[in-house]
Amino acid sequence: MDAFNALLPYLFNILRVLALACFIHALVTRQSMYWMVMTGMGALLGGFFGMAFTLIYAFTIFFPWLRGRGRVAGQAVSRGVEALKPLDTRIREAEAQLAESDTLQNRTDLAALQARAGRPDEAQAALQPLLSGIYKDDPLVLLTSGQLDLARQNYAEAETKLRGVDLGTSAATRTRTLTLLAYAQQQQQNPDADATYREAMLGATTEEPRARYAAYLIEQGRKEEARTLLDAMQKAEQKATGLYRRQEREWFAMAAGLRKELG
Repeated sequence: MDAFNALLPYLFNILRVLALACFIHALVTRQSMYWMVMTGMGALLGGFFGMAFTLIYAFTIFFPWLRGRGRVAGQAVSRGVEALKPLDTRIREAEAQLAESDTLQNRTDLAALQARAGRPDEAQAALQPLLSGIYKDDPLVLLTSGQLDLARQNYAEAETKLRGVDLGTSAATRTRTLTLLAYAQQQQQNPDADATYREAMLGATTEEPRARYAAYLIEQGRKEEARTLLDAMQKAEQKATGLYRRQEREWFAMAAGLRKELG
């Protein structure tokens, strides 16, 4: 009993901190006025009822939100680690995943990797079952098919497919789609490429659009603009975590080569 009484002040302090965290969370995430009032009572007044409402909010809203954020962060790290593997290794693993479970995601992942590795025939074979029927207009299918067209230098066809991708699917899909669309326009001498590259860089999830845009600027004779962009990439690389630098090594290496080209 004495030990429990000794712990009470610590438990009370933990609950007060939790109450404050719940109140801030309710404000930031714009919960209903009911929850704002209840968590505010817990944070400001304490007491039995205040703490009770804090615990209810914590277990029904706050903790599940934290778990969800943790899963998102974990998925981002997993994608970064996955990107560090050699391409051949990733293709073999994708083939194994597809053999185990023939899903749209697994099939488009494999086709995208094969296209990136310069194996368009294999990529076409992997993607072919999805190019008709209910999946033909799926964002992943259109994006992967457009990437395959780019690998085959079918730039007009790639542009058509990439324009059909729903950019609201995810930030990563948006970045990748707009970057490839800009590249397809660039290869066709389409002046819209400039605006598309700029759009791709807004909220980008990778360094690819900046690297490709810098190359485009050099091609257009706009060397000072390219230098400014490449200097920004160099600063970003210096400040980035080791994981991010390794994940984006292809584009940081491309930027380094372009800086060398500019002299």
